[in-house]
Amino acid sequence: MMHRPRRVCKGGSSIGDTMGYDAGMKQASAPALPPDVLAELRPGQSIELLKALHILTRDGRLNQDTRRKLKQVNHLLRFIEPLLDDALAARGDVTVVDHGAGKSYLGFLLYDRLLAARGVGTVWGVEARAELVQRAQALAAQLGFARMHFVAATVRQAMQTLPAQVDVVTALHACDTATDDALDFALQRRARAIVVVPCCQAEVAATLRRSKALQLARTSLAELWRHPLHTREFGSQVTNVLRCLRLEAAGYDVTVTELVGWEHSLKNELILARRTGRGKRSAALRLQRILDDLGLAELAGRFALPSPEPRLDDGG
Repeated sequence: MMHRPRRVCKGGSSIGDTMGYDAGMKQASAPALPPDVLAELRPGQSIELLKALHILTRDGRLNQDTRRKLKQVNHLLRFIEPLLDDALAARGDVTVVDHGAGKSYLGFLLYDRLLAARGVGTVWGVEARAELVQRAQALAAQLGFARMHFVAATVRQAMQTLPAQVDVVTALHACDTATDDALDFALQRRARAIVVVPCCQAEVAATLRRSKALQLARTSLAELWRHPLHTREFGSQVTNVLRCLRLEAAGYDVTVTELVGWEHSLKNELILARRTGRGKRSAALRLQRILDDLGLAELAGRFALPSPEPRLDDGG
């Protein structure tokens, strides 16, 4: 894994970091931007970055799609910021790994808004498409974001290469089982916090579909997924329920909420998890019961606890 050399000054922050951030602050306060655009920005956001990500047009405007995207990421950062603060308070540094990074909107905006001015904190973007990784590396170098790194790899491959110390793991719209791979990574690294917005869950729905006739003969509850549309939606719901139970069994406090309103995205379920180290036996039992009751036992490995398994408390 090769990275572009970076000049770093004392204290861990790069010369380019400071210059890039200062430039961004000056640009964000520029009065030339339309009032409706300024209303969507946060103090200090780099206009250069937003234009490079094609969130802002060259003349500093937002279209409907990019406005929605910016609103979604900015709202997500409100949930992530206290998690970064917790890690910084605990050990004076923070490492964030963003899986399924794509064009790295989340990683860049997180770094620009929450880490660039602090002089500490590292963001790793993991993306399987090498061309997107190359573009992200070039943009980070252009902006002087020296503590951003990118890896062209699947989540499974990244498990062997990324740092052992990881504080926050994110996955924004990582499709289907890529979200579960991100959870595997977070559990393996015992991350302090996990932030995922799942997308396009298909594996559970496909399994429900294959066993539909058998389940209809066995239980009237199979009516919940008899019709194809219901199979898809019910499968998505069950997938996220199983993910939450898995996290609770693995020693995390879990919160599920909406990321943004339905008018902005139909894939807006946000799962937040903070590590306590005290796994719930009841969550592990309920997870297994759901797999058995819905005929999903073949997916037990997908929702298994990490090895070695955490100590399970008897609490509910």
